[in-house]
Amino acid sequence: MSAVSSRLPVFPWDKLEPYKATAAAHPDGIVDLSVGTPVDSVPELIRKALVAAADSPGYPTVWGTAELRDALTGWVERRLGALDVAHTNVLPVLGSKELVAWLPTQLGLGPGDKVAYPRLAYPTYEVGARLARAEAVVYDDPRDLDPTGLKLLWLNSPSNPTGRVLAKDELIRIVAWAREHGVLVFSDECYLDLGWEAEPVSVLHPDVCGGTYEGVVAVHSLSKRSNLAGYRAAFIAGDERVLGELLQIRKHGGMMTPAPVQAATIAALGDDVHVTEQRARYAARRAALRTALEAHGFRIEHSEASLYLWATRDEPCWDTVAHLAELGILVAPGDFYGTAGERFVRVAFTATDERVDAAVKRLA
Repeated sequence: MSAVSSRLPVFPWDKLEPYKATAAAHPDGIVDLSVGTPVDSVPELIRKALVAAADSPGYPTVWGTAELRDALTGWVERRLGALDVAHTNVLPVLGSKELVAWLPTQLGLGPGDKVAYPRLAYPTYEVGARLARAEAVVYDDPRDLDPTGLKLLWLNSPSNPTGRVLAKDELIRIVAWAREHGVLVFSDECYLDLGWEAEPVSVLHPDVCGGTYEGVVAVHSLSKRSNLAGYRAAFIAGDERVLGELLQIRKHGGMMTPAPVQAATIAALGDDVHVTEQRARYAARRAALRTALEAHGFRIEHSEASLYLWATRDEPCWDTVAHLAELGILVAPGDFYGTAGERFVRVAFTATDERVDAAVKRLA
């Protein structure tokens, strides 16, 4: 039996364990700024919706309830500025990572097909291509790619890890290029609610897609905006032909969002107050860490959005990881996201206020 895992790279986070042990040995404990997992409480109205739906003995549907689809279409129109979004234009998924990892396989891609993603990128884009046995290719500007055999183009704005935001004009040109060459665009927009020095724009905005969703799909998650990483609540929106095909496949695969999570998603998307409050927490942590890092000799690049600071001391990233680990601070090495990140580290500002304050004092 051929091990599927042999197609995949070494799981990068395992390499960080020795540095985690060093940081954990600090007398005041570790400040973990590496993974970027939410630490603040799930908002009460979302927890109440989950509990109220806890008595759900029957199977949920892959497409979700009509109420969930109403919430998804309403949010996409209200928040993204999209027009005339129908139920056929939305589909819930079991967290965005699952979607990213299995999308090329579910699209029927394989040997001879290409999947493209940014040179500095979330590693799961490559994993998805490898699982499907497709060819993974990286880009600086997707319009410089050879479109021959290119079946799937990943965009990521705001970017993980750099926090870079693609301007509306860039998105317009990229979508036009992809349509000209028959390339399907999936835009990972999971950090769209976390713009700091730029206002992220969705590919579903009419200025970008021209009012038609042909060939474009946006990926959204409630993990960051609503602290729901533990709920695995996410969805995709866009081209109904693509989503319709994925719906049929996912029905056969039993990829059903649990009914209580569907109810929680409806509550989360219907409330903007908790999103504003969470943004304020992250903004304060971001400002404190950025000031402390720059005073410590770091240079911050991009980072105009998302939950991370893309930082460098102009040295190999693992040297920086080791230096900060001695201070009890754990960060992610930039080469986790591609060779272009070899002299950077990604610093998450998802720790508690108390831990962020500890990091600031240590950096001083």
